[in-house]
Amino acid sequence: MREVSAGELAVMAGTRLVGDPEVVVGPGVVVDSRLAGPGSLFVALPGEHADGHDYAARAVAAGASAVLGTRELPLAVPQFLADDAAAALAVLGTSVVAEALGHGLVTIGITGSSGKTSTKDLVAQVLAGAGETVAPVGSFNNEIGVPLTATRVGPSTRFLVSEMGARGQGHISWLCGIVPPRVGVVVNVGHAHLGEFGSVEAIAQAKGELVEALPADGWAVLNADDPLVTPMAGRTVARPAAVSVAGEPGWGDLRVWASGAVADGLQRPSFTLHADGEAAGSAPVRLRVSGSHQVGNALLAAAVGLTQGLAVPDVAEALGRAEARSRWRMELHERSDGVLVVNDAYNANPDSMAAALRTLASLRRPGGALVAVLGDMLELGPTAAERHREAGALAAGLGVDRLVAVGAHAADLAAGFGGPSVTLPDRAGAAAEAARGLGPADVVLVKASRGLALESVAEELSAPEGGRG
Repeated sequence: MREVSAGELAVMAGTRLVGDPEVVVGPGVVVDSRLAGPGSLFVALPGEHADGHDYAARAVAAGASAVLGTRELPLAVPQFLADDAAAALAVLGTSVVAEALGHGLVTIGITGSSGKTSTKDLVAQVLAGAGETVAPVGSFNNEIGVPLTATRVGPSTRFLVSEMGARGQGHISWLCGIVPPRVGVVVNVGHAHLGEFGSVEAIAQAKGELVEALPADGWAVLNADDPLVTPMAGRTVARPAAVSVAGEPGWGDLRVWASGAVADGLQRPSFTLHADGEAAGSAPVRLRVSGSHQVGNALLAAAVGLTQGLAVPDVAEALGRAEARSRWRMELHERSDGVLVVNDAYNANPDSMAAALRTLASLRRPGGALVAVLGDMLELGPTAAERHREAGALAAGLGVDRLVAVGAHAADLAAGFGGPSVTLPDRAGAAAEAARGLGPADVVLVKASRGLALESVAEELSAPEGGRG
């Protein structure tokens, strides 16, 4: 957001102003008082455990020049009052984007059941070579994160990358009202939030809202290897770009694919990037992120770059420099004693759990064992027990030697695994259990849904003492 007067910001956010309309606000907009700085706007949001209004004074003391909330506070700064602070933030984000679109901003929306955050990070780093790019930190993909990221757009921003999640029909359409996408990327359709949607077909219907929001001169970048994504080409007026890890797609105004994919000892893939159609060419790519699933993510990012006029060699070079920007997603930590800890604890669903377990299996080192610390995959509804047993069985089938299962479905994970395992009701003690008997060639994977906060387990295991003592 550019610096604006309080009077102008009140109009942009659709709020009532209390205070001096001439005070300059911006460019920062924050919802965490610890991030407040000189000139910033602090948005006081209600939360499950805290009310943002209680932290407004702290934000002002840190330099915030104004506060947006639902009630007037005894503060000597302008205040923007609304019936719903989150809704006002959305209106503000919409206003910022609308103004920037008039100056040539290109908006990219990304959705999918898994992998959208990793894809978002790659897309942002590819586009950065063509102009100033704003993208969310971590998974800011909901009704707060999308408009908050949008407020970071400034006069020199060329690209805005928005990650868009959904927990129901209409959610993505609503987010597209804040950030109207010019390029839409659908990574995949899987089982995340299955309990809320009821079926993968319903999930596909919701994810497809992104491509339905695209204009005729936009691009729908679609995973041609996913049978639930491919039909979305018929749900959009935008030009289709088809992406495949299996070879050249048979359709698409732009076709992007990989050949000769191999991986190094840390499972960082290398492959040849190919494109045909409006951006023909090929170039070698060597990724710095781990996991075979990253090939597909990189191809989607490449396709986005190609739609914006980047050449294949430039896209390949950008992908080779790209790093994992979001925490706790396939982070590799090699301890001084040689143990390798894979921290993929940010979130989990059956599809991402399977990808993580396959990566773990591919990381086996001579003489070493594989240990999996797995926790609950949330929001799976009545299929939850079955899905956890399937995950345990997959771990066994891939050769995992030992399982530490955490959470309400620990017994289901262990039942599916059928091998040496420990079940725990919560993360307390999980690091110590995983650390028992670890040798210098062993590899430990930590993965669960966000609610279990297993990143603390991974961080404890990654420390020199590795969860002991």
